[in-house]
Amino acid sequence: MPAKISRNYTGPWRKTPGRLFGVGFVRLYQVTFSPLVGGHCRHIPTCSEYAYEAIARHGLMRGGWLSARRVVKCGPFGGHGIDNVPDL
Repeated sequence: MPAKISRNYTGPWRKTPGRLFGVGFVRLYQVTFSPLVGGHCRHIPTCSEYAYEAIARHGLMRGGWLSARRVVKCGPFGGHGIDNVPDL
């Protein structure tokens, strides 16, 4: 049986309370609300995958800020394509 591939960030990250809360909130969104709105994202990775990785790698405050900027880019006049989480 092949190993299950996760859509979310699987690299190493410090499990601080803020990061655990942030990624838990994103994961809750992915499991409950995301299937209802459908897969219409124009970016790779999707906004929720981006938020999960940004919060895991950079913490709740900085990762949350990066995630908010990413969601704004997803508007009707935003771009499309590959938009990876930056190394800060």
